[in-house]
Amino acid sequence: MILKKATYVISNQEVEKCPKGDKPEYAFIGRSNVGKSSLINLLVNQQGLAKTSGTPGKTQLINHFIIESKEKEKAASQLWYLVDLPGYGYAKVAQKERAKWEKMIDDYLRKRENLCNTFVLIDSRHEPQEIDLAFIHHLGLMNIPFSLVFTKADKSKPGAVKRHVENFLNKMRETWQFLPQSFITSAEKKEGQLPILTLIQQTNNSFYEHQIALRKSSNV
Repeated sequence: MILKKATYVISNQEVEKCPKGDKPEYAFIGRSNVGKSSLINLLVNQQGLAKTSGTPGKTQLINHFIIESKEKEKAASQLWYLVDLPGYGYAKVAQKERAKWEKMIDDYLRKRENLCNTFVLIDSRHEPQEIDLAFIHHLGLMNIPFSLVFTKADKSKPGAVKRHVENFLNKMRETWQFLPQSFITSAEKKEGQLPILTLIQQTNNSFYEHQIALRKSSNV
């Protein structure tokens, strides 16, 4: 994938106010302070697109960015949405405010029909956390397609990262028949960008091929 441009579009609290769902869309979500903004900036090669902060709970809205990219140099440009969602878990806000965030996220995941994949970020420095497993279980109940992204791989020794990832996947195997695709990333070392963008490119192709087929069938 060749990235051409990444632009902020809109932030809001209601899925009904999101941009028209006529383009493939990819959401990024994880526990607070999991390195989500850093990963987003790495993926689009644009530092500062998503605001990074050491304060948990900083992202409080549904944030849409539109990305222009090409599969290869002579290919036509494709447009797709990248969505930065609020983190789940710890945040220094009142319970009422957290409940509002949870409803906002749930509404978005349930109602956004052009959502092609949700990338769930997991901190690779830790053993499996119940809050991550519970959120993933919730996605499964809603039949939301998702992938796992293990972040901050540069913060631990390779052996520890490998062990934590395997332990997490083994924990999932206790209740999941099939495991989702997973990626190991480091924003510091710029690792993991290509595999994630390759998945997005493949999904974009399928999305637009389906749109073309629908247009052809409607003209018959």
